[in-house]
This record gives sequence, C-alpha cells and structure tokens, in this order.
Amino acid sequence: MATPPRRVTQRDIARLAGVSQATVSLVLNNRADAEVRIAAETRDRVLRAIAETGYAADPVARRLAARFNRIIGVFTYEPAFPSGSRDFFHPFLLGIEEYAERVGCDLLLFTSAPVVEGRRRIFHQDNRLRLADGCILLGREIDGAELLRLNRDGYPYVAVGRRDDAGGPVPYVGADYATAVSRLVELALLRGHRRLAYLSMGGTAESSEDRRRGFDAAASTAESARQLTATAGDAETVLDDLLADGTTVALVEDFATAVAIESATRRRGLTVPDDLSIITLGDPTVPVPTDIAFTGFHIPREEMGRQAVEVLRGVIDGSAAGVQQRLLPCELVEGDTLGTPDPAADRR
Repeated sequence: MATPPRRVTQRDIARLAGVSQATVSLVLNNRADAEVRIAAETRDRVLRAIAETGYAADPVARRLAARFNRIIGVFTYEPAFPSGSRDFFHPFLLGIEEYAERVGCDLLLFTSAPVVEGRRRIFHQDNRLRLADGCILLGREIDGAELLRLNRDGYPYVAVGRRDDAGGPVPYVGADYATAVSRLVELALLRGHRRLAYLSMGGTAESSEDRRRGFDAAASTAESARQLTATAGDAETVLDDLLADGTTVALVEDFATAVAIESATRRRGLTVPDDLSIITLGDPTVPVPTDIAFTGFHIPREEMGRQAVEVLRGVIDGSAAGVQQRLLPCELVEGDTLGTPDPAADRR
C-alpha cells in the first residue's frame, strides 16, 4: 500500500521557525516550563510558521495504528452552507452522506470559514482542516491559489467538478458537460436547425468552458453558431437579437435565463418550440418556477457526491493509482422545447 500523503508536524513547524520541537509544543499549549522562558520574538516566529502551513494540532494525537480518524471534511465556497432540499448543492450532499455512511466515516462540515469578497476561504487563522483525514470541495468556482496550496501541502482532497491543474493535477469527480452539449447540438442539427446560438453566463468556471467546448465541437457544420452572454434580466433584448438573426434554436447555460426567454417569447405572441427552440444545459442553480419541460440534460449530482467520497478514500489511504479524475455522463432529457424549424420561414 502506498504511503498516505504526509501531514505537517510539529517537527516541520520547529524547522521552519528555527526552534526546538519542545518550544513548538510549549507555544501550542500556550505555556512555558518553569525553567524555560520563551521570548516574544520566538513565539511570534512559531505562530507565523503555524499560520503559513495551516497546521492544526491533531485532536486525536495518539491515533490508532491506521493513523486515520475516519472523518471526512466537506467545504463549500458558497457564502452559506447549502441545506434546503431545492438547493443546487443538496443532491451532492446526499450522495456524500450516503457513501460516507456506507464506508463508516463521519462528516465534518467546515462552516466557520470567513467569507471574503462573497466567497469562503479554506485557509484562515483558525482553519480546522486537520481535524479531518481529507476534504471534499464544493463550489462552482474553486480558488486556484487554495488548490495550489492544498497540492503543495499534500493535504488529501477531492474537488466536485472538473478543475484545471494547480501546481499539479487536481483529483476530481465531475460531469461530462462537453459530451452532453455536443449530443444536444447534434440532435438539433438532425431536426433541421442550421442557425444556433449558445447563451453563456459569461463565467470562466471549468464547467462553463466545457459546455462551450462541446458546443463548438458539434456546431462546426451549422450555417451559424454564435455565442452570446445572456442573463434573465435582459431576456427581451436577447430575444430581439435571436429573432433578428434568424436563430432557430438557443442553447442556454443558465436555467433561469431559459425560463425568462420562453416567457418573453410568449409575450410576443410566439411559441416555443414553433418559433424558437430552447435547450437548457443543466439543472437550475436556484429554484425557478415553471411548468415547461425543457429539452436538456440532468447533472448526476448524487452520484458525483458518492464517487467523490470513494476517490477521497483512495487518496487518504494511498490505494488510489495516480491522481483520480472522473467525468460522469449526464442524462439527456427529451422535453418539449426542441422542435423542427419551418424551412420556409426566414426572419433574417
């Protein structure tokens, strides 16, 4: 069995601070022996080394021979930890909980991290990462600098969602958005659509990049395959653009924007899919009331959560062969919003 990723120790702190391990222990316990006086400058050096490495005293310092607490951390970059059953992250948590229970591990939710510029930060003065054997990371966009530090420190983690390299490969379990979008584009082309538009949220997350890549790969034979940035708030303006260009099908990254465009279409006395087909590229990230069954795909969120725990176990105990990176297939949904364009219609 491979050696588990190395944890920061008191000996490491002592080496970085240029002091003895006994001095580190005294500082950590906030005391001094009767015969030993710790200078303020020395104490400050030790505290700086602790802060820079993210070291936290092991709550079960005398571990079992296996060296594991059987505790898995879960960290989300969202400002508030998702808990509602309709929250986008809720299915991920269900999958994580199910598999953790199956393998006899407890979950530790890291909810005390500070929010900086609308996003939580893993590393802070009182971070408790070391209470867990490893951590699962959730969030649409994960801070690259923090991934870099996790890699550098050798801390076991797995990201939910594909992530680019951060000073080395990132272990992840994600959804195969590129393939799902390509299949939907191919389906639209088979239905006779030749003028397509991809409506992006304008983000730089890997999940958005993968969707756009899938669109570009499959739409190369179309007469027109434009990419626009769109939000629910500018649905009327976007619809004007689509109709003026003669677009017959819009592939929409944000579910709420798709609902807004469908509503705008009805207000014009037009219909979906007769006058404009709409395809959604994933599940709602926030609850959006609608009775429309959109053509699109579902993200395998529960299964991603389950497999994230499975991968993390291999990272923790060293049984994983190399860095695990998994992309799971998305489930296509036929829906009612992809029709066949009228070949006689020319709105350009």
